[in-house]
Amino acid sequence: MSVVARKKIAIFDWINYGLLSLISLICLAPFLYVFSVSFTDPDVYIPLQFNLFPQKWSLSAYSYILSTGSFINALKSTTFITVVGTALNLIVSFSMAYALTKKGLPGRNAMMGFIIFTLVFNAGIVPSYLLVKQLGLLNSYWALIWPVLTSAWSLIIIKSFLESMPSELEDAARIDGCSDIGVFLRIVIPLSMPAIATFTLFFAVAHWNTYFNAVIYLSDTKKWTLQVLVKSLVIDSDNAGMAGASGDEKSIPQETIRMASIVLAMLPILVVYPFLQKHFAKGVMLGSVKG
Repeated sequence: MSVVARKKIAIFDWINYGLLSLISLICLAPFLYVFSVSFTDPDVYIPLQFNLFPQKWSLSAYSYILSTGSFINALKSTTFITVVGTALNLIVSFSMAYALTKKGLPGRNAMMGFIIFTLVFNAGIVPSYLLVKQLGLLNSYWALIWPVLTSAWSLIIIKSFLESMPSELEDAARIDGCSDIGVFLRIVIPLSMPAIATFTLFFAVAHWNTYFNAVIYLSDTKKWTLQVLVKSLVIDSDNAGMAGASGDEKSIPQETIRMASIVLAMLPILVVYPFLQKHFAKGVMLGSVKG
């Protein structure tokens, strides 16, 4: 390759890097603005003024939100739904997917047919609501957990991953006297940690961001999730639910309260994500390679 060709490639690479960096900064700007407004001191805050960094730092908006009973209730509700829901998701998904890997399971083909059928067709909102109502789960946290214990996509991906494991490992465990449950707990689960870590994040993010089902099934404002509370603050501009505060609301601009609530709703996922990110490379390839 000639020197001229190498220079042209280098210039093209630098242009690409520059454009990608510019696009990244444009995408990052709204997040910086949210953080900036949330940490801006009420005394220097100017509405509709765009600042990437606060002119004067303050935690007054966070102090106000964390002192409200509604935010604490929403945080407790979301934490309960996320922790319990994620644990049940993992148990149901991996145990059912493991059972479906057994060719001798009675009705296996029929169950796989029903699972694949749900990928194409969905019952819709009204039947789902009527089912939850008939089960007596309305205005209950379980209405946000039981209907989404697993999904067809999760089952198919996990099943493919489990089928990629060498069958000789299970055969050796059974020779040593392990039952099916023993094989599942002592062999399958330890070897599935990358998949478990990946789906833990998938399920946890889905539960943490629960909004639509919470709006439909939860009528008690004390049981609202964080996303519903943030929506009422940001879109509806409704601070009536922010009860039990310290009484400093009038001195704090509404915009800083809204931005602080958004940051607090995002923060747990932003903190957890980097620790599980290393499993994503393996998670993306789940079930795609057998050997």
